[in-house]
Amino acid sequence: MLTREQIQELLQNIKDPETGKSLIELQLIRDIMIKEDRVSLSIVCLDSEEQRRIELEQQVRDLLENGGAGNVHIRLRDATDYERSLHRGGNSEESEEEHEVKLKKGHAAGLDDHELISPESGVKFIAVASGKGGVGKSTVTVNLAVALARKGKKVGLIDADIYGFSVPDMMGIEEGPVVDDGTIIPVERFGVKVMSMGFFIRENSPVIWRGPMLGKMLRQFFSDVGWGELDYMLLDLPPGTGDVALDVHQMLPQSKEIIVTTPHATAAFVAARAGAMALQTDHEVIGVIENMSYYECSGCGQKEYIFGRGGGARLAETLHTELLAQIPLGAPDNHISEPDFSPSVYKEETTAALLFAEVADKLIAKYEQE
Repeated sequence: MLTREQIQELLQNIKDPETGKSLIELQLIRDIMIKEDRVSLSIVCLDSEEQRRIELEQQVRDLLENGGAGNVHIRLRDATDYERSLHRGGNSEESEEEHEVKLKKGHAAGLDDHELISPESGVKFIAVASGKGGVGKSTVTVNLAVALARKGKKVGLIDADIYGFSVPDMMGIEEGPVVDDGTIIPVERFGVKVMSMGFFIRENSPVIWRGPMLGKMLRQFFSDVGWGELDYMLLDLPPGTGDVALDVHQMLPQSKEIIVTTPHATAAFVAARAGAMALQTDHEVIGVIENMSYYECSGCGQKEYIFGRGGGARLAETLHTELLAQIPLGAPDNHISEPDFSPSVYKEETTAALLFAEVADKLIAKYEQE
């Protein structure tokens, strides 16, 4: 079985024709995953010419197969303007001078962080919260982010659940971010750019930090990460109403919020606290997602309401918002041998994925009406 280092060595001599640098050196070959004799990876394409992209894909495939990979899966992705500007200088639609002007405008307006969090950035921030753990908040966040990306939106995802980070594992991410000239480049998976505390904690060690340190890390996720152009930024908040949730509300007054609950009356009652906190800090609650709403028998189609009924609807009524979706109890039917394996992302054609796609449509329609 090939190792990640052997794959990088095999592909070391593939060069970008314009800069003459290796694609490995430019960190344009990403998401390398190895499962037995299967190798999957992503190529960030600086070149938009279709024939050259086809030739590049074939060159990578031939090198890997000749090197011993039995099954090769390659994803091609267009480079963002930000990535082009990093590697090819003047090829970005936004020049370096224009970028500096935008930064100065943000600081002139009294912003301490990167222009990303400025209301003028145009990025739609959606924080996903819950009153308690164990209701599937992170699963909802991950699948909603992927659903928006499948709609053609440019999506970022911050795993702000700093104590209980789980997004990298849920999305099947096996590598961490890289640093390019002092800028952290987020990991991209399923078309979503991801940043998580989990990338910086080794061997699942506990995080023993006080509030100010957590807030500093969260600010770094905004200020030191090269997100590029985004339409939506989702934040997976810790459960409850602690320091991180309060920091997000203070840093992002323009952020809106989705509350996740189960149908159980107690879970909905506790979730109302998270919603009340959002409302008290002048953040709009744009909807409630009820997770684990029912179990549907695969044989007969009968629905069993294991955790009761009505909690999500009552919570939405309490918070004067809408019930966006009722997601059934279940897990993705993914196999570890699949090139795009992830433990928690539903395949596009499944019932759950279609429900998340409907929520994505509702959010897009809502933002486009504003």
